[in-house]
Amino acid sequence: MSTSKELEKSHSGGSDDASRVYVVLGGTGGIGSRVASLLRGAGHEVVVSGRDQAKLERLESNLGVIPFTHSRSGCEDIDSCISATVERFGRLDGAVNCLGSVLLKPAHRTSDEEWSSTIEMNLTTSFRLIRAAVSAMLKSGGSIVLISSAAGLTGMPNHEAIAAAKAGVIGLCKSAAASYARRAIRINSIAPGLVQTTMTRDLIASEENRHASECMHPMGRLGTPEDIAEAVVWLLSSKSSWITGQVLSVDGGLANLKPQNRR
Repeated sequence: MSTSKELEKSHSGGSDDASRVYVVLGGTGGIGSRVASLLRGAGHEVVVSGRDQAKLERLESNLGVIPFTHSRSGCEDIDSCISATVERFGRLDGAVNCLGSVLLKPAHRTSDEEWSSTIEMNLTTSFRLIRAAVSAMLKSGGSIVLISSAAGLTGMPNHEAIAAAKAGVIGLCKSAAASYARRAIRINSIAPGLVQTTMTRDLIASEENRHASECMHPMGRLGTPEDIAEAVVWLLSSKSSWITGQVLSVDGGLANLKPQNRR
């Protein structure tokens, strides 16, 4: 388990007036690592949390991020990660929750353990990030981005647990955005369609499953980590300074458009 000592390591990075401080929870995954890369490329300080020490070390070496090792779910370590970031830099400008999981099962086949784990990984981590991050942003404001899902916006078969968790993220986002808007703290969420990452690799392993998944999306293709990361970075930035409480569908039209028949 990491402590704030990890955050005290010196590293090269942007230090000009435009440099900001961001936390990327779950930053070793496909989307999180791309978010970290874009933020570092813009000269910002980035703390990345993850449980895979080897991946964290590669990100530290390649991007100059500051690593923070968390436990299996990362849920109980969020407070420590935010506190250590503020201790290291004196502030927090933005944070994104890329922690999450995928469970595709109908309700009658979903165990209590699977339900609890899905809620914890997707909804509880989002709540704990908001609780910790807003405490660090009360004086200076900031931006928080949560990751929901198209499944939280539209009914999909065999998505009961993950749809409930991701719909909860949307409700959490809207309520928290209302609570903290006067504090200049913006809270938004992104609802992706199916994105090609390690987490979803098994879902599209066969050519048949991949084709069926592509056909579900009106634009006829699956998402990439870049698609989501670009939207996250935009919502974190001052370019979206008058946007809060929004759910941005980055899903190839999945949640809002009827797909065309494709052969």
